Amino acid sequence: MNDPRETSDLSGSAPPGTPLPPHDSGELALVMTGGGARGAYQVGLLRFIARHYPSLRFRIISGVSAGAVNAAHLAQHQGDLCEAVDELTLFWQDLLPETVFRIDPSSLLWNVARSGAQLMTGGRGAPRIQGMVDTQPLREMLTRCLSPVNGELTGIESNIANGRLSAVAISTTSYTTGQSVTWVQGPPIKSWEGSNRRAVNTKIGIDHVMASASLPIFFPAIRIDEAWYGDGGIRLSAPLSPALHLGAHKILAVSTRYQPMHNEEDIVEVEGYPPPAQVLGVLYNAVFLDVIDQDALRLQRMNRVLRKIPPEDRDGMRVVEFFIQRPSRDLGRLARYYEPRLPGTFRFLTRGWGTRQTSSPDILSMVMFQPDYIRRLIELGEMDAEVRAAEIDAFIRS
Repeated sequence: MNDPRETSDLSGSAPPGTPLPPHDSGELALVMTGGGARGAYQVGLLRFIARHYPSLRFRIISGVSAGAVNAAHLAQHQGDLCEAVDELTLFWQDLLPETVFRIDPSSLLWNVARSGAQLMTGGRGAPRIQGMVDTQPLREMLTRCLSPVNGELTGIESNIANGRLSAVAISTTSYTTGQSVTWVQGPPIKSWEGSNRRAVNTKIGIDHVMASASLPIFFPAIRIDEAWYGDGGIRLSAPLSPALHLGAHKILAVSTRYQPMHNEEDIVEVEGYPPPAQVLGVLYNAVFLDVIDQDALRLQRMNRVLRKIPPEDRDGMRVVEFFIQRPSRDLGRLARYYEPRLPGTFRFLTRGWGTRQTSSPDILSMVMFQPDYIRRLIELGEMDAEVRAAEIDAFIRS
């Protein structure tokens, strides 16, 4: 799945930095998945792209969860790719646990106490808890970074109007109806509804980004209109579909999930009965991060079938070139080395979940908004892109 050669020709690539062709055969889409703090890895790849292809434009941008934060920033920015990525890098480098959620002991312990009270009283009379942490600091930071007008990201409309951008899609999950809801700003949507999923034309705002990034249980849901929404990865079984529906002919996707080698798959991560951190890590990986591999496999198979059919007989379907970049290291295992530097009260509570009892605390890596860990992920993303520079160049120029 790592190798994009099934959907692109890697021969005859030019050195990175060579001027791009004056036109493309179709729309180039950028798809960014979730993973909480792991979203910093996506920034590393974007830094490589901006450095080698400063004139490149992602005409379609789709994001979910942490990827929605990055997608909104790129779609909103009024400068070129280099300027947009530089500012996005600064945004991530400025992140601290306290700039994402309240970590003061009184706030954290109050939420724990309310959770216990709900369990002990059967929910009768106890104050209802909306999330394990208060994410108001993240809303304030996004507001400073994205400069919305009445909550709306007006730069997106401007970029669409001047032709720099075709469409942007932010995916969420409706807790009210159980549907996967993708919010789209761009062309009118046609025939994009199915079982437990739908798309809505709208003007993207801070609430859409906050909702998409609301990790279930940890972060509170966000109210949009008359419904409540959370992390878009919960019900999004096909993360490539928004870009496909919006007309993408080429998709560059960035996953934050490490794909183990065959000799690593049977490595024991925890001894004895699995702690909550291990169970939650497996659950979150399965729900949020593994689905892009399944979707990529479907796309590759469809491409192989379509290439055997004359274009006039494809019933409107098209071959979509596809490239996926993923970490060369397990970001969960990497997070374990930075865990001792977390703020005291928050570290105490996460250890209560058993994060020190597993060698790969994936759930911890999603809330590890530590500056040193964030910097390491950005560096890793850029290094991984450098290793695959020839493949990336061939994909972009195909």
